[in-house]
Amino acid sequence: MAGSGEQTVRTRARLATLLADASTGALGAVGGRGAGVYLRSGSAGLLRLAVLVGLPASLFKPWWRLHLGRPFPVSDAYRLGVQVVLPNATETVRRYPQFAAGLPFPFGSVHVPVPGGAEPLGVLTVLRPAMAESEDELLDREVLGRLAEGLGAELLGLADGDPGAVVWDGEPLCVRPPAAPPARAVMGGFDWDPTTSRVRADDRLQALLGLRPGEFAGTDAALADAVAPADAHRILAALRDAAAGRPPGAPLGLRSPDGTPRLLDLWQAGDDGVAPRIGGVILDPPAGCADRAADLLPQGVLALDRLGVIVYANPAAARLVGQDRERLLGRELWEAVPWLSGPPYDDHLRGVLLSSAPVHFHARRPGAGPEEPGQDDWLAVSVHPGPELLACTLVPASRMDAPVGPVPDTHEPEDTVASAHALAPLYRPIALAIALTDAVTARQVSEVVVRELLPAFGGRRLAIYLLQERHLYLAWETGFPQGFLAPFEGVGLDEHLPGVETLTTGRPLFFESMRQLDAAYPGIALDAEEGSRAFLPLIASGRPVGSCILGFDASRRFSAEERTVLTALAGLIAHAMERAQRYDSEAALARGLQQALLPRRLSAHPRVETAGRYLPGTQGLDVGGDWYDVVEAGDGLALVIGDVQGHGVQAAATMGQLRSAVRAFALGDRPPDEVLSGTNLLLIDLDPGQFASCCYLRLDPATGHARVARAGHPPPLLCSPYGRTRRLDIPGGVVLGVDPQARYPVTQLLLEPDAILALYTDGLVERPGADIDDGITALRQALATAGAAAGRRGGRSLAGVADRLTATARHTADRPDDVALLLAARRSSAAYP
Repeated sequence: MAGSGEQTVRTRARLATLLADASTGALGAVGGRGAGVYLRSGSAGLLRLAVLVGLPASLFKPWWRLHLGRPFPVSDAYRLGVQVVLPNATETVRRYPQFAAGLPFPFGSVHVPVPGGAEPLGVLTVLRPAMAESEDELLDREVLGRLAEGLGAELLGLADGDPGAVVWDGEPLCVRPPAAPPARAVMGGFDWDPTTSRVRADDRLQALLGLRPGEFAGTDAALADAVAPADAHRILAALRDAAAGRPPGAPLGLRSPDGTPRLLDLWQAGDDGVAPRIGGVILDPPAGCADRAADLLPQGVLALDRLGVIVYANPAAARLVGQDRERLLGRELWEAVPWLSGPPYDDHLRGVLLSSAPVHFHARRPGAGPEEPGQDDWLAVSVHPGPELLACTLVPASRMDAPVGPVPDTHEPEDTVASAHALAPLYRPIALAIALTDAVTARQVSEVVVRELLPAFGGRRLAIYLLQERHLYLAWETGFPQGFLAPFEGVGLDEHLPGVETLTTGRPLFFESMRQLDAAYPGIALDAEEGSRAFLPLIASGRPVGSCILGFDASRRFSAEERTVLTALAGLIAHAMERAQRYDSEAALARGLQQALLPRRLSAHPRVETAGRYLPGTQGLDVGGDWYDVVEAGDGLALVIGDVQGHGVQAAATMGQLRSAVRAFALGDRPPDEVLSGTNLLLIDLDPGQFASCCYLRLDPATGHARVARAGHPPPLLCSPYGRTRRLDIPGGVVLGVDPQARYPVTQLLLEPDAILALYTDGLVERPGADIDDGITALRQALATAGAAAGRRGGRSLAGVADRLTATARHTADRPDDVALLLAARRSSAAYP
């Protein structure tokens, strides 16, 4: 929503208010844990999270951006324009397994499109507790629908009726949800002066005690009676001890007037030279965990709000995390205690925020290592959810009567200690599954395994073999001595080797020491004297794919849990490798088809120089439907460039059909508008389920007069002989393959001698997160520079100019789309023979 100065600030503030109000209303309508709004971004096909209510935005960063083509409920709600309701985890896994893998918790969700013209402006999303499928009917979908409709109308009004102006390209706003009714404080503080016995209570404490602001101005006895009348004597005794320099070492467990648990914590707040002032805080723990918190009062207690901000920390918690309490309060947990962030801890916190079940796990404090072993290096952490707060307890693992998870055996090798921690919630299968969804080649799959699998188990070596014609061939290896694996290349399935037998039997093989491996396979070459090895079969859908070898530097035991997880991970890797093999086959076919269909040489004319370049994309199936051509048309030349939507064999095949059609029309010297209209009807008749953009130009080499027609294609650029470059904003029609009645207006232009005309596809100018107009401007400036430089050298070389214009794209390792460029220039009369 464009604007300037103070108006832009006001518009932005109004937009934030609209989004927050709609999300808050949706939160209350369905009893949600969190709600937010996704809006279109400046990048085509991308939605961005604009606001999030009730959940910490930083913890949900992987879901800030969603591509419309990905199998996610938000994307489907936008593309299909319908509400998507997922009542529980079972339904989520069934319909959206990738979304469920990223948030593997028992919760439900509702996704409602925000209407705004021909297509939605965004999606209103609510995350709520899980429910039975039959309860889906109890959701008030009409309320959500009205909220979304009202938001859409307000957004259009804010954008002066222009749906294209409703975009969001920044980070999401994180909004604190309103307190659940009846609103009440859960924590409050006070100061006590021992010399006068007077107490000064803050507004939160007065609200907690049911008083109006300014109503309480009493003594320590009045405070004790208001906080916990049955325990008033204990409160007064604790105050006297604190004044004498002996504040309680842990929060004091009390009972409020209605009998619910309540905590009191005291500390010395300052000294006026006569007697120390005493600071205190009263905390009502969240419902459902108060009794547990009271039981663990000698241990660490933290209270977090729904956005992850620490609102209370007792001295024991501050001591256990190695921070001053003042530095903890008011900060997000992952900022104040950074070693409690990242995998797998983020996953635990997401789970407790979305579901109603507590989580328990172990965490190792920083600085603990082999030089200071012992269970006291580990903390047993429990997090209990509540409607407004999360209660977190921290307990040294050695003090737990019954550990909540695997406590490391200090006599085990270091690798085993590390892996016990990493495997606690079986986080790695989820992380690996998510990462593998974007890996499409065998190399990418292997890189993901190295990044996600080896660190989880403390491994140092990895080898992946793939099966081809009953022989195993190395696809990837890391960590092994150079040349060690060479003798095993191409081994047959009849060889007596662990990597072969794990595949032929379908059973994983674990060797806890190199001695075990040598005893099981006498005479086998070993790459080290010490260590342990795991050989895993890669089997997908009952079909053998290959085998995977994991190597560890030290001897180690493989627990039953580790063996189970490694076997499951091998299945994920096998399916990813099978998919990668299919991709490689299709990519090879598409590349061959693309090379066969692109022109081997361009039609020549003595007065016209041309140069073309094509670069395949490097993401996904890297061959698309971009093409260019130069065709003799009567006594002139036809210059054409086009882009078929999509990638792969289908896009390349459609491109070939369109190129043939355009050539046929051009050879008949049909006008540009008829060429595009005829090609449009052909594509509709073929019905490949794809559309294409195209720009067609008929040039008279003798006069330089040209006629141009466009079908949804980026505008051409024209560089004068003196280096001045401009964008030719000629009118155009819709893309080919959509409207059989489409018309394509023709524009006249003059191509001066030595001027350079540039036709290109969007892959050269479009970048994720950036405006395509900015990309066109950058290309225009590059053409001006390249054209002027070539002119100064005495005569332009279009091949050199084309290389300069595609240099950045050629050296970009992560090209999301393919690139086509066609340049043309009339030779000056002096150069004409």
